[in-house]
Amino acid sequence: MSLAWDRNALLALPMFAAQRAVLARLPEARFPTRDDLNALAGEALRSGGGAAIRFVPPGPPPREVAEQYEVRIYRRGEVQTREENRHDLFNALVWLGFPRTKAVINRHHFEQMRARRGEARRGTARDVLTLFDEGGIVAACGDPRLAALLAAFQWKELFWERRAQVLRAVRFFVFGHAILEKALEPYKGVTAKALIIDVDEAFLSAPPDAQLGTVDARAADYFADSRSLASTRSLSPLPILGIPGWSADNESETYYEDAEQFRPGRRAGK
Repeated sequence: MSLAWDRNALLALPMFAAQRAVLARLPEARFPTRDDLNALAGEALRSGGGAAIRFVPPGPPPREVAEQYEVRIYRRGEVQTREENRHDLFNALVWLGFPRTKAVINRHHFEQMRARRGEARRGTARDVLTLFDEGGIVAACGDPRLAALLAAFQWKELFWERRAQVLRAVRFFVFGHAILEKALEPYKGVTAKALIIDVDEAFLSAPPDAQLGTVDARAADYFADSRSLASTRSLSPLPILGIPGWSADNESETYYEDAEQFRPGRRAGK
């Protein structure tokens, strides 16, 4: 039995805003195949090592370093993708929408694996990369006061008291493919790891494809700097169902008083 597929339903979900342009080019009536994805990839997508990206069938469990997931991407551009698998499909959508950032993340993974060969632990740098790759979101803020509230865990003030300002001056772009998967059946407490970037009025008024290109370039620049990989706390937790318009439940003030979902910030030194 084929996996259920409703492209138009995904297009209507606010969490898929960053993927809409790619989704709109996928089949409407059936689950996308690797051939569909490769047709969109063309020759433009490149791995961290410069290889042309291709979505390929998964191989057997790797016995050699050369066959490990990130190494295959870096050296041969082969992104192992299971057919009729939402998690892998959403990863492909992120490759298609954020090619520069995915390439930088792939390059770091490869370099870290080479530098730490023989060590059992993955290391902090790869933990940061994985956190963002699976659960990342970019918050493009046109008002530094709103960015400060987000970083300070001031959820009620940000999303309720300044709701109109958030709707006008902040754009959210989901990067993590695990977050996209959770968006199909969202539950209280879904939390992404936010990269907060400052943007100007020109960005806020630009068309969606131009905004996405800018966000991809800015995120790639951020992760290209090895200092961004120093701590898993460099990215801000963001309970995504609190974003205005992302849940019907958040239309009331009391929604933001749920301490289980909207937790206070970390204490100094913690």
